[in-house]
Amino acid sequence: MNEARLTLLKTYLKEDPNDPFNYYAIATEYVQQAPETAKEYFDRLLSDFPDYLATYFHAAQLYADFEEYEKAELIYKGGIALAERQENVKTLRELQTAYQNLLFEMD
Repeated sequence: MNEARLTLLKTYLKEDPNDPFNYYAIATEYVQQAPETAKEYFDRLLSDFPDYLATYFHAAQLYADFEEYEKAELIYKGGIALAERQENVKTLRELQTAYQNLLFEMD
C-alpha cells in the first residue's frame, strides 16, 4: 500500500465525493494490506454507484477471498448483467470467466 498515493486519493475523494473512481482507486489500494477496509469502499461503490462496472470484478474477487461465496456470486451476476446492458464485451467475458471459476471453486 502506497501511503503517499492513498493520501492523494483521499484528497481527491474529499474534493469530489461523487466521482466513483476515487472510491475505486482507494479500494484497490487497500486490497492487499487492509482488505476489510477495501470491502467497505467496494460496498459503498456497489450501493452508491451501481453503474460503475469496474467495481464488480474486484469486489467479487475480494469477497471470494474471504470465502463469502454467495456474496461474491451475487456481485459477479450483477456485474455480468451490467456489462451486458452497457454492451461491454471485454468486461463481460472477464466477469463470466471469473464467475465460472468461482462456481468451480464452490463445488
